[in-house]
Amino acid sequence: MSSFDDLPKRDRNHALEDETEAAFQALIAQSSDFVFQGGDRKDYGTDCQIEVVVDGHATNVRVHVQLKGTERALNADGSLSISVDRSNLNYLIAQPYSFYVAYHAPTKSLRISFVEAVLRHYEHSGKNWAEQQTLTIPFTEELSLEGLARLAALARSGTRISRDNRLAQTMAPIEAIPNLLRAARPELHVPEDPVHARQLAEQLYNSGADTVLSAAFDQFRAELGADQDAMGFCYMAEINLGLGFQIPNKERIEAAVAHFRSKLETDRYQIGSLYYTIGNGLSALGRDDEAKTLYIAALDDHEFVEDPQMAAMCFKNLGTSFERLGKEDIAAEHYREALRLSPNLPEAHNALAHYHHRNGRYEEALDYFDRTVFTERQMGRASAISGWRANVLFSLGDGRAAFREINTLLSAADTAPWIWPWCARQIAAFGRMSIENARLALSFWDRCIAAYPESGSARAERLLTSLYLRQQGDDIGSYAAFRSAFDQHIGQVDVEDAALLWDRLGHWAQDEENWEEAERCYRKAYELQGGRYGYCLGTALNFLGRYEESRPILIEQAEHLQPDAMSWCQLGAANANSGRSAEAIAAYERAITLDPDCDVAMFNLGGVYWNDGDLIAATRIWRQAIEKFPDHVLAVEVRERLPLLMP
Repeated sequence: MSSFDDLPKRDRNHALEDETEAAFQALIAQSSDFVFQGGDRKDYGTDCQIEVVVDGHATNVRVHVQLKGTERALNADGSLSISVDRSNLNYLIAQPYSFYVAYHAPTKSLRISFVEAVLRHYEHSGKNWAEQQTLTIPFTEELSLEGLARLAALARSGTRISRDNRLAQTMAPIEAIPNLLRAARPELHVPEDPVHARQLAEQLYNSGADTVLSAAFDQFRAELGADQDAMGFCYMAEINLGLGFQIPNKERIEAAVAHFRSKLETDRYQIGSLYYTIGNGLSALGRDDEAKTLYIAALDDHEFVEDPQMAAMCFKNLGTSFERLGKEDIAAEHYREALRLSPNLPEAHNALAHYHHRNGRYEEALDYFDRTVFTERQMGRASAISGWRANVLFSLGDGRAAFREINTLLSAADTAPWIWPWCARQIAAFGRMSIENARLALSFWDRCIAAYPESGSARAERLLTSLYLRQQGDDIGSYAAFRSAFDQHIGQVDVEDAALLWDRLGHWAQDEENWEEAERCYRKAYELQGGRYGYCLGTALNFLGRYEESRPILIEQAEHLQPDAMSWCQLGAANANSGRSAEAIAAYERAITLDPDCDVAMFNLGGVYWNDGDLIAATRIWRQAIEKFPDHVLAVEVRERLPLLMP
């Protein structure tokens, strides 16, 4: 043998590695859910990556894989064990759903063990595995195409949720990020093991975490299968949410109804309970006539009604269906029956509270709201009760108590986006019903503006509340000081509200006889909305002696927009002072016809005749005016001018 024939011998381990990779690639090649993306160029703990494909389309959703081959015999229980460095497991755990593949050369089989399953095994073993240098990986499950399909769906759904949340944050304005995070649906890592996934779904459902189950619905469906019994927890969570305070996911709820209908013939479920659940799904879909039939069927099941709590909930939900079908009093009877069976049932107390509230019986409504105490199962409902209780307290005239409810409610606003808008609507409706309410409302609007600086309606309400307090005699400071605050807000107020505010500010200036400022404010209102704001502008122009400017505005008011006595009276003044005597007389006469008690019109009509030289007509009109309004300031003036002719 030549010395040049002394070559390196190919180690059996190298051949085993090649055989392992070839076997794995062959299986992936058969899969329609993954493609092999090759080995890592620098192998720190991952041999290769496989990428999820959907209908032939690459997704860039990748799963990391570590391959291990062995020729050792199987364990007595048929399983396979392989040791790995703990650092290798730490490296793999960085990516979700990473797994080990063991190739057993004697049987040419592939087995799978997920990294997370290994962690669960060691955590539950009671050993201090974190200090070990090597870990033993048990392999019991064969790697199959069906398992790969389930993994692909699970990995893709989890990645999609993370991607959507990331994109929402990326594209949102910086100032919107805090509220976006508060409103974001929670992310949940669903285990790759169907048994653990089922246990997790059950625990979450029993804990009332319906929103968490809903956010992870696609992941659970991928892992558990849409038709499996365990998906019932996810379906029931969707139904609960559909019955609650958010827009129902009709597609999922329809799937839930079909799922539970399919169980009716299995003899593995209580029939009444199934009828009740299906009825809830139909109710969430707005199909209350069908839901009513299912609830009645549930109550006919003797086994179902043996549980008073379940029977009470069924009576309550049956009442809801009757209420939606327009039979409100029948609904109330069912709510009362629910309370007979379960005296503390919060849903029934809440339903009766709303029943009385709709009918204006606020004392009764408050009594039932006070008895409505939701547990952790009904997350978010306690806040809703506080919101309605505030409305009832306002309606009963107890503004201070209503504001206490609102202040408590606002402490939960970070997690419930509906709270600020709801409270704002209540205070917009009731905040100017009394001085006490208005004083408390000012603090609310300041907080609202701080939370939502872009809210023009909050700024408008803040200004309107201040102006209301001034109108009621409260000292809110000088006109100049208020005008400074006014200018800070008015630019962000909607046109319609801004016009009203400029008009109210103009009246304040008018009260101080600052007609130039009043005219400026009234003109702002008129430029924004025209219409009814023309009367005040025309009046201000009259007081400023700008009659030619006021006439076209007042003509429009008197003839079309506000054809009352005051409009005609102001038009008469504009006509008289611009040398249009005949038109002035006609305008004043029209004002007196519309309102015989329009004193200014009658005295001014006499003045027009007097200025025109018709002393007889002037005297006649003034006599009538003095007789009708003897204490009027103009009566004194006429008597002083014509002491011999006037009584």
